[in-house]
Amino acid sequence: MTDYKHTLNLPKTDFPMKANLATREPETLHRWEAQDLYGEIRRARAGAEKFILHDGPPYANGDIHIGHAVNKILKDIIIKSKTLDGFDAPYVPGWDCHGLPIEHAVEKKHGKAGRKLGVHEFRDKCRAFASAQVETQRRDFRRLGVLGAWDTPYLTMDFAFEADIIRALGRIYERGHVVQGFKPVHWCLDCASALAEAEVEYADHTSPSIDVKFPVADVAKLAALTGAGLATDARAAVVIWTTTPWTLPANQAVCLHPELDYVLVRTGADGYLLLAEALYERALARAGLGDCEVVGRCKGAALEHLPLQHPFDDREVPVILGTHVTTEAGTGCVHTAPGHGLDDFQVGKRYGLEVANPVDGNGVFREDTPLFAGQHVFRANDAVIEVLRERGNLLQASRLEHSYPHCWRHKTPVIFRATPQWFISMSEKGLLAAAKEEIEKVAWMPGWGKARIDAMTSGRPDWCISRQRYWGVPIALFVDRETGVPHPRTGELIEQVAERVAAAGIDAWFELDAAELLGDEAGRYEKITDTLDVWFDSGVTHFCVLGEKRGLPFPADLYLEGSDQHRGWFQSSLLSSVAMYGVAPYRGVLTHGFTVDAEGRKMSKSLGNVVAPQKVMNALGADILRLWVAATDYRGEMSVSDEILKRTADSYRRIRNTARFMLANLDGFEPARDALAADDLLELDRWLLQRAGNLQQEILTAYTQYQFHVIYQKLHNFCVLELGGFYLDIIKDRQYTMRADSRGRRSAQTALYHVAEAFVRWIAPILSFTADEIWQCLPGERSGSVFAAHWHDGFAAFSAAGRISPGEWQQVIQVRGEVNRILESLRADGRLGAALQADVELQCDGALAGVLGKLGDELRFVLITSAARVVLLEGAAEGVETALPALRVRVQTAGGEKCVRCWHYREDVGSDAAHPEICGRCVSNVAGPGEDRRVA
Repeated sequence: MTDYKHTLNLPKTDFPMKANLATREPETLHRWEAQDLYGEIRRARAGAEKFILHDGPPYANGDIHIGHAVNKILKDIIIKSKTLDGFDAPYVPGWDCHGLPIEHAVEKKHGKAGRKLGVHEFRDKCRAFASAQVETQRRDFRRLGVLGAWDTPYLTMDFAFEADIIRALGRIYERGHVVQGFKPVHWCLDCASALAEAEVEYADHTSPSIDVKFPVADVAKLAALTGAGLATDARAAVVIWTTTPWTLPANQAVCLHPELDYVLVRTGADGYLLLAEALYERALARAGLGDCEVVGRCKGAALEHLPLQHPFDDREVPVILGTHVTTEAGTGCVHTAPGHGLDDFQVGKRYGLEVANPVDGNGVFREDTPLFAGQHVFRANDAVIEVLRERGNLLQASRLEHSYPHCWRHKTPVIFRATPQWFISMSEKGLLAAAKEEIEKVAWMPGWGKARIDAMTSGRPDWCISRQRYWGVPIALFVDRETGVPHPRTGELIEQVAERVAAAGIDAWFELDAAELLGDEAGRYEKITDTLDVWFDSGVTHFCVLGEKRGLPFPADLYLEGSDQHRGWFQSSLLSSVAMYGVAPYRGVLTHGFTVDAEGRKMSKSLGNVVAPQKVMNALGADILRLWVAATDYRGEMSVSDEILKRTADSYRRIRNTARFMLANLDGFEPARDALAADDLLELDRWLLQRAGNLQQEILTAYTQYQFHVIYQKLHNFCVLELGGFYLDIIKDRQYTMRADSRGRRSAQTALYHVAEAFVRWIAPILSFTADEIWQCLPGERSGSVFAAHWHDGFAAFSAAGRISPGEWQQVIQVRGEVNRILESLRADGRLGAALQADVELQCDGALAGVLGKLGDELRFVLITSAARVVLLEGAAEGVETALPALRVRVQTAGGEKCVRCWHYREDVGSDAAHPEICGRCVSNVAGPGEDRRVA
């Protein structure tokens, strides 16, 4: 037998089938860094219109987790797609470097500031710790294939950045939004510091649940107001319900709703009790009281200023009125301690109540607190209950599991505690109203993001920006020691402080002698030592990063973070920007969901379901992680597991193998020399280019709309169905068996070339390492990187309609699918070997026959059979019915002998004495030039 292998155009490429991503990707990263790829992209886009995605800074503490990977990959996909759009899209990553977690980490290792080491040294340790964390996270972010200004990121602890944070505070102060107040704030007993709203989360907690009697000091007045006939020595009380007994020492009043109906109930041993009519039966049942009788009633408003006896202190407290009182639970009578609750504080302010706070920062009652001095508030609950029982004022005590505020860092319950703090006022200068107006102008993606930020900002309290810590940017203000009013030259002083901090860091403030700036006035003014809330640090990055400092336009085109940031960074950025400029810092906000396991459970070390991105990259490669991110609809929860990633790796292999087939069949193709014009292409190749051109428009639209899962689906389907399941199968014969420079082969190569040029760009934002690898293997002259390229513009030349329309090709694809199904059935039954042993008769109606007839002899190549013909249904021999009403199929064994070169069964095998084992078509392809009459 003659060996004709050397006469075939067998595929050849340097692009390997085995990806070996875990090994190859780090090598690619070294090359990118050596060639300054990010700088190359910036130079290529110099002068182009800018697109700014402003990076929300991750916290510089701990290794990156899968949520970090999702966030950075999504940002990178957008930046790279916008660059392909032609934008200059720089990416400046950043880190949030101050705050309590870093302090705690340093305390664990070195001890508390001011004890085992000085405060200055403590800050140095914090800075060193944060620097090490930044380096670890930066390494892993780069390993993900994320391109950016990694050598020049923004760090909130850089001296110049710290100075700009102080300048931002100065601008907000100058616009009248910074105020000092003594009001209750969320206080973490572990942090020993105030918390912002964004630092509080709610979780289930079991608390005491008690009903307490506040004896009425003027029973006669109560009788008159309720219309009850009470004896002068009758015992009566207003009943409150609370889950925080420890706040009762700070009680200053009992609040009723002015419009609610209240009833006076005779109970027996407990005397007469006043409760809301809508709640009294439940409250009495809770206390185990039966056979009670309503003896009087009135509106809450009638009872204003009724004097009550505190349940264990020797003092009176009044009844006051407030619309925050509800009938959802309790008694309709609310124990009011202005030092321990926002509603209490607001209503107390109207009535001039004392804002009492007997609790120290560590959660212990001060030494001058009667009965409970030195006790921790949570442990004092039982003591308070016991005192109430001894005084005869405890109606009932039980336990209640309910949602309760917790510190987001320590996961421990927090308290409300009134302390002198600095705030950004939401109301005094209309900041919140202005922010709400700006929310309406922003594009929120997905749409529910707007509802979420609306809910998070509606009715929000003033922003507490002060913290009682060491590792943070100072609230650089001097205040009058007597009045508490900031220095009249505060704006000028802040700039002087900022210049010092820019040179020496935040220690320049903490070690500053006030006389250096204030001279003779130094004795009159106190230097504030509180530090800023870290949400302020990250919230003003729009001022510190965007604008003239880095040549980045303000406002940003896009902010992109997880859905928790509507209460965090999105909001702190919005409020600070509106406070400084009157506008939102972003035009659009994109939100992604949280990662969960395959069963929808949150990632947890205790559950053993954590997927570490480092492990995935080391085992499968970063491109697998990137493909999973793109393939997942990030608008909801994002499921990830080892099994899900394994399936993603399978999908990746299909995409890679498709690319490899195209590259291998472009061997020897020089675009400038060999590419055919549109009119010279065969019909099948023209169809592919038109389909690819349409697909490109769909992909570009999906990139613009940030619908990456749609891109994945379209790419995957294109590889599996239209390329792998149809086109590539058909052209194999033409590619391998025709002459290397024949029209049929060059036509297919021209189509493959344009598709490959587009394909590498389509996947570049997602499969960045793989795209870079493909780019190196594409034929033709090229300079620069795929990431500095533009979308492929070669499809327009092939958009004109061919002899067979796209719709008709769709019919051909359907017919081929039905034929394949029947051939597979015959092969499964042992009645047919390879498909090339088949002779197929397509029995069609007139319309379908007309479409298939346009293929001529190419029909057999499309069906990958040795013979195929079209006959009209009417009068045809009985064939197998198909899913297409207009088609039946009849199959028989092909006549002739098998050609050892192309494997087709042909009657003319052996007709050439010089080549007795091959068919006439192969003889012409082996022997030399001859006219190519193939249609497709």
